[in-house]
Amino acid sequence: MGSQPTFHGTTILCVRRDGRLAMGGDGQVTMGESVIKQKARKLRRCYNEKVLAGFAGSTADAMSLFDRFEKKLEEYHGNLNRAVVELAKDWRTDRALRHLEALLIVADEKSTFLVSGTGDVIEPDDGIAAIGSGGPFALSAARALARHSQMDARTIVEEAMRIASDICIFTNNQIHIEELPAAAR
Repeated sequence: MGSQPTFHGTTILCVRRDGRLAMGGDGQVTMGESVIKQKARKLRRCYNEKVLAGFAGSTADAMSLFDRFEKKLEEYHGNLNRAVVELAKDWRTDRALRHLEALLIVADEKSTFLVSGTGDVIEPDDGIAAIGSGGPFALSAARALARHSQMDARTIVEEAMRIASDICIFTNNQIHIEELPAAAR
């Protein structure tokens, strides 16, 4: 009978603005063409609540990556830059990890990174990053809101995620948001 249905659909959005950092994720999990969960939590606080991480992709793969990421954070004493570079190296070179289907956005008070299995560690120029099936919609909405409004980071995440949920069939409006104070630059 064909392959097993895969879990799809997520939108994770991270916005850094005016000394605040907000990361949001929707709650929908789909398998094949069915919604199987409405209120999943796709964000996690790490390293003594100082780092936020959000995932998109296969749930089991993302959990494996979260565990590895947290170990890297511990190993490098909370140095996010070093932890994500080392995670990306492992992810790209380790035979088992290479097959994981997930993306991560991780952020602390100073930095935001998108991390992929191809070895990408990308820090957004404008402090806004998004991943997942609704990521392009949320990213576009967040950039427009940031450029043309005085909204704070949390409000931008809320509104952009709602816009993404109106457009992307794999994203719902059950949005969970975490915040951190951002370091002054």
